[in-house]
Amino acid sequence: MTKDVIALTRRMPDPMSVIAGLLAGGPDVHVDTTADGAVIQLCDAEGRPLVSIEAPVMIQVPDEADRLLGAPGPGAEPLGEEPQWWMEARATTGVPEAERLAGAFAARLTMLLGGRVWPPDAPGTKGAAQPVDVSGVTAVPVPAAAQPAVDMLTEQAAVVLQDRPVVPMASWLSEALRATVESDRSLQIITPSHCRLSLPTRLLLQSVPARWVVQDERCGYYDGLTGAVLRWQEEAFVPDRSAETGETPVAETFAAFEPTEERQLVLSFRTLHAAEADLVLGGALEAAWQALTGGPPAGWGTAEPAGLRWSRRQLTDLAYRRAPEPTWTVVVGTADRPAIATLRVIRTPEGVEEDVTLTLGYGAGEKPPLEALPDLAAELVARHGLKTMVCQLRAARRDLTAPARFERPPMPYAFVLGPAEVREAGRELAAHTPLPQAPVQLGPDAAPGFYYALGDAESEESWETFGRLVRHLRGAEVG
Repeated sequence: MTKDVIALTRRMPDPMSVIAGLLAGGPDVHVDTTADGAVIQLCDAEGRPLVSIEAPVMIQVPDEADRLLGAPGPGAEPLGEEPQWWMEARATTGVPEAERLAGAFAARLTMLLGGRVWPPDAPGTKGAAQPVDVSGVTAVPVPAAAQPAVDMLTEQAAVVLQDRPVVPMASWLSEALRATVESDRSLQIITPSHCRLSLPTRLLLQSVPARWVVQDERCGYYDGLTGAVLRWQEEAFVPDRSAETGETPVAETFAAFEPTEERQLVLSFRTLHAAEADLVLGGALEAAWQALTGGPPAGWGTAEPAGLRWSRRQLTDLAYRRAPEPTWTVVVGTADRPAIATLRVIRTPEGVEEDVTLTLGYGAGEKPPLEALPDLAAELVARHGLKTMVCQLRAARRDLTAPARFERPPMPYAFVLGPAEVREAGRELAAHTPLPQAPVQLGPDAAPGFYYALGDAESEESWETFGRLVRHLRGAEVG
């Protein structure tokens, strides 16, 4: 399995320190670049990559590294609140020397620049001053069409092997996902059962042809999001269907349900703005964050770790440069109130649309601020061009990561229609519904929105209520 080693340094990796790290393989290692120079590769004598080293990422957001890697262990050097630099080295599968080379590279960087290595016990980190002997070592040939992050490429799938506490939507994984979708392949991420997915990784894997393949002692492999038992068939992992019934069994490990008192509050909403020169994006998300946490987001980025301090202006500038192509970003909060959002900016004929999924985590004894939702909906309608919003609750991890186990699906708590959708559905239809509770009008009579309460989100009745509302509004574009 591919082994990732991460150097978290106090100072930016400059050319001289990177060269010192590259010399961890001694004179027998060849250096190459790929991905337009963004990835440095240490190669064997035949030019096959042993270690792929990603460009450094500056992290200005406190606790962002700990969110993905876990808190540093006893005796680890604390990096404090100052910015740090995240640099990944990915060792080639099945070559022990490559793993030691990746560890030695990371250890040399931290010796020169300060900081720490993850994992702290990675092979090669001890005695890193001595070069790793790679003479005579050869790596597996890499298919010509493969991305540096891909461990195996077939006509049907690009396979990535991971073993870390949380699998983030890192820049290299995002690029691998984009490349596989464009080539009509499926991205398949293979992990041990103890690994979890970050929320952005889970959301993206659910939106494209992709699969989370979990290794299991009892059944071999299963899908970490559905529990379906899998098998390798020719060129990809597929559901292991019974020859007699055609059904796919669910892995026992996945189905072992563990009740939890932790909760997640999930808001999915869309806004639309006129494409004006003074438009500044991110206002709806910032308003929701402020209403539900008491403060603004901590940081954002186009991948994980999300290392930039929150800035609506920088977000807008990025989306403007990328237009008319869409822009996808991750927005993160602080450790005391787990919150993560994905924000997608889309240029449409009607204007500029923001598609947001904001999820907040609450532990046992913590109460989600459900009472704040009607006022938040009113603000989004009045000031931020809200089209639709669905508010849901689910019993799931406070830290917002997805384990390879069954978790109950979210239950709808409230639904909101913005003024444009009310006009399209018809004012009378939107205002008078078969629900037991009348909707709350948001905004002026001339252009109202409506907030619909759907129940307590504790039983299947919430879905039945939501279904009645949607059927009532059928015939209109409601989201």
